[in-house]
Amino acid sequence: MAVTSQDKSKLIAEYQRGNRDTGSPEVQIALLTQRINGLTDHFKSNVKDHHSRRGLLRMVSRRRKLLDYLKSRNADSYRALIDRLGLRK
Repeated sequence: MAVTSQDKSKLIAEYQRGNRDTGSPEVQIALLTQRINGLTDHFKSNVKDHHSRRGLLRMVSRRRKLLDYLKSRNADSYRALIDRLGLRK
């Protein structure tokens, strides 16, 4: 369910803009997507876990806001990112 530090560092290395970049919208969206995917698997076996569902909805909302920000600033990067992450099926 949780993202390990090794997985997190791999994601940061894959989506970062520069060498020391850890906070760009692309990195944050990739990390949130990884956590959201882990939680959706969790809910398949724990249907009545409503407290974690609230956290999931907060993460989805935060990712949506970051995607909107990225789309307004750099539309090409936005399109490339949603293709790489497999969003918007």
